Amino acid sequence: VQLVESGGGLVQAGGSLRLSCSASGSLFDISTMAWYHQAPGRSRELVAIIGNNGATTYADFVKGRFTISRDALDEVHLQMNSLKPEDTAVYYCNAVSRGRWFWGQGTQVTVST
Repeated sequence: VQLVESGGGLVQAGGSLRLSCSASGSLFDISTMAWYHQAPGRSRELVAIIGNNGATTYADFVKGRFTISRDALDEVHLQMNSLKPEDTAVYYCNAVSRGRWFWGQGTQVTVST
């Protein structure tokens, strides 16, 4: 599975961004897709995850602000609203297929005050 993220950038606090992740390869065995982020000096952490049945789970720090969605098998999106400076990080797309984890290269999101 290959994953390519897009949509990152610089935005002012309170603004919005929409991240997209395009998947290719063996897509039929993907069980979950997710977004993680990693800020400088910190470990990578889960932001949101979506299962094949459409069920979603969000980290507490993004509930009510971010929405994860999936188009068919090959695209997952993260709509980010009411962005805060603490959301600044590299955002990574993740897919799990037959117990193997796959990552995109990451896209930078920077939220200015």
